[in-house]
Amino acid sequence: MTATSPTDTPAVDPRDAKEALYRATPRQLMWWRFRRHKLALVSLCVLVFAYLTAGFAEFTAPYDPFEITETATMRPPQPVHLFDADWTFQGPFVYGLKRSRDLETAAVIYTEDTDDIVPLRFFTAGPEYQLWGLIPGSLHLFGAEDPDARIYVLGTDTLGRDLLSRLIHGGRTTLTIGIVGVAFSFLIGITMGSISGFYGGRIDSAIQRLMEFIRSIPTIPLWMGLAAALPVEWDPLYVYFLITVLLSLINWTYLARTVRGSFLSLRGEDYVLAARLTGASESRIIIKHMLPAMTSYIIAAVTLSVPEMILGETALSFLGLGLRPPVVSWGVLLQEAQNLRVIVQAPWLLLPGLAIVIIVLSFNFLGDGLRDAADPYGR
Repeated sequence: MTATSPTDTPAVDPRDAKEALYRATPRQLMWWRFRRHKLALVSLCVLVFAYLTAGFAEFTAPYDPFEITETATMRPPQPVHLFDADWTFQGPFVYGLKRSRDLETAAVIYTEDTDDIVPLRFFTAGPEYQLWGLIPGSLHLFGAEDPDARIYVLGTDTLGRDLLSRLIHGGRTTLTIGIVGVAFSFLIGITMGSISGFYGGRIDSAIQRLMEFIRSIPTIPLWMGLAAALPVEWDPLYVYFLITVLLSLINWTYLARTVRGSFLSLRGEDYVLAARLTGASESRIIIKHMLPAMTSYIIAAVTLSVPEMILGETALSFLGLGLRPPVVSWGVLLQEAQNLRVIVQAPWLLLPGLAIVIIVLSFNFLGDGLRDAADPYGR
């Protein structure tokens, strides 16, 4: 006989697993299915990290995104090191840069100075800020140990502004415009689609004609007209809010048409007729009985609509038809990438585009995982 090691884990009885499965709540079943989708779990972590970083941008960004440094224009990224040139452990640090100028082209040249070590520290004092415009503070997540030193992990732009700080602050604008815009469009789309599909008749015809009219409006000429009509002296926050509302008013028609088709097929189901016979109100039938049957599709549509909204804002701001400086967004940051000469000299200015790709892919993978988890027929 072989002795059983005390560290061995006991085998799980299949009957207990089946019994736990039968007793599980719908939320538990959704979580068990969701965590089997590894890409969705990783994407969820990426999105949580991105939103937390952007939400506390004043704290997580090392510097003011609008601070201009004339002597640090188009500075390349400074990689973080742990060991110096002699392989002596120094902790996290960056090497200083020497600034010179090419005598033939007058281009600024930066060379790494291995004798100048700038230590990095977490939770350091830095430029003062107002967190969310309410809470004063000067503590930053990381920064140079010397308050007078400057580190540029992702480099600087053509005006010497820290790209990492602008990327974090721009993420707050771009990511929130996706959430707020989708919230508006889904509220309108689900409401109009459910009313159209549930009642039918003239109400359905009127709503369908309205959707066809909205979808027939050419988008680019509309945005060009709006860009020309908006006063230049308007506060950028007003422009931000207006763009969010207009994107929502245009994008709600796709969800409304799908919800309408589902309601047309669901309103004849037995459980809907039973709810009518028990005296349930029409609003209760729609909210409590018919909409839950579309949970899988709604979840997938939400996670796919957010990146569409983000890409829409980015494209419009990149073309100069959306948000404009001094507002910081990923689309505004990519405006500098329109100049080929600047990109050749400073390719790190394309990093906001990489951030957009990562966020869009994360939303897509998250949507796949949530759709599978919410599928009542999935295994």
